[in-house]
Amino acid sequence: MKIGRITEIRLRRFRCFRKKQTARMRPLTLLVGDNSTGKTSFLAAVRSSWDAICQQVEPDFRASPYDLGAFAEIVHHERGGQVLAESFEVGFRGRNFRDRSFDAEITFESRAAVPFPVRRTLKTRSVWVTFNLEGEEELIIDFGSKKGSWRSRLDLRYYSNSAPWHYLFFLASDTDRQDAFQVTMDRMTGAEKTPDSATIETISSMLQDLSLLEFRGKPFASAPIRSSPRRTYDPTKPTPDPEGAYIPTYFANVNFQGGTQWNDLKAGLERFGKMSGLFHEIGVKQLGEMEGGPFQLEIKVGGSGDARQRRNLIDVGYGVSQVLPVLTEVLRPDPPPMMLFQQPEVHLHPSAQAALGSLFCSVAAAGRQLVIETHSDYVIDRILLDIRDKRTKLKADDVSILYFERGDSDVSIHSIRIDAEGNLVNAPEGYRQFFKDELNRVIDY
Repeated sequence: MKIGRITEIRLRRFRCFRKKQTARMRPLTLLVGDNSTGKTSFLAAVRSSWDAICQQVEPDFRASPYDLGAFAEIVHHERGGQVLAESFEVGFRGRNFRDRSFDAEITFESRAAVPFPVRRTLKTRSVWVTFNLEGEEELIIDFGSKKGSWRSRLDLRYYSNSAPWHYLFFLASDTDRQDAFQVTMDRMTGAEKTPDSATIETISSMLQDLSLLEFRGKPFASAPIRSSPRRTYDPTKPTPDPEGAYIPTYFANVNFQGGTQWNDLKAGLERFGKMSGLFHEIGVKQLGEMEGGPFQLEIKVGGSGDARQRRNLIDVGYGVSQVLPVLTEVLRPDPPPMMLFQQPEVHLHPSAQAALGSLFCSVAAAGRQLVIETHSDYVIDRILLDIRDKRTKLKADDVSILYFERGDSDVSIHSIRIDAEGNLVNAPEGYRQFFKDELNRVIDY
């Protein structure tokens, strides 16, 4: 099944990005750079633009795990704290689940100190539409194609905040489109007051195309510090959260429901556990005979011939409990279309970090989009090696490395490509400079 994905992100006057920055996105995108160079802000921008365009909801810039604050904390500031502008912009290109390409641009201004999308523009190969909020009560919708362009005005006193989208869908599906357009359209250059039937069908088809830009599902965003293991757990409804606290209950529910889902997930987890050296077996142990009672997660660290028994999750290395939420999100039978990870390598030995790189290649090759903020060269190097050695169907063009470089008053994003041999292409001079300096220091000793 095809899913939508983002192929480019654009930022302007957003947090530390003063000038317009364009970042190349691929099925597997890695964010690298020093601390406080905007990598987490970038992840927040990805999720917020997805919410505003693909999910058709007002983005929340304070939603966990990215609390960027109010509008004043998000719009770019010059040195000394002076606000540069009264708005910021987030844009992106992408392909929807029907493999149709589109471009989106969103302008945010402050409304009650909260970032509010006052202008949204959507473009496909042949059509475009712009929602422009005039004051508090009127929304102007401009849309058009090669046949011409039209304008409609909407009184927001009689509609909800989601009215722009619902309004377009109404026009796209209305059975008596001629009357609908007569009532709602104002004349613009290149169009008559009332479009003819053929033009109405063209506009209707355009609106239907735009309505299909919605993606299936929402991105999953993880926090850098994930759940703390417990000795016992009580069953609850497993609601995904950035820290992964729901994972034990998710395991228990899938396990107790029977069927093949738990066996498939368990096999995938154990496959990674053995490859990384973290563990060999994982299981759910129900305490007592009553269904719905407390349970434990058990881990076996040794191999199949090892005499050691399974141990409680809390009694094994901390890296196991920290990586389980990451593994579960990418291995579960119903994964989200996009996954945003912050430092998934936290608490892992280098060999396990490298194994994560191989897992990410496999998941991206299967059609999911991963955006990963990482400080691990082991993750990156393993991805480059797996591309070179063709360990999966993931190709060199399916990987993008975004290097965040701090300047005097802003941050620049460099989109680094790799070739079929796993070599970096067009990497800027400052990339990996720290490691070069350290190596030279060792050589010169």
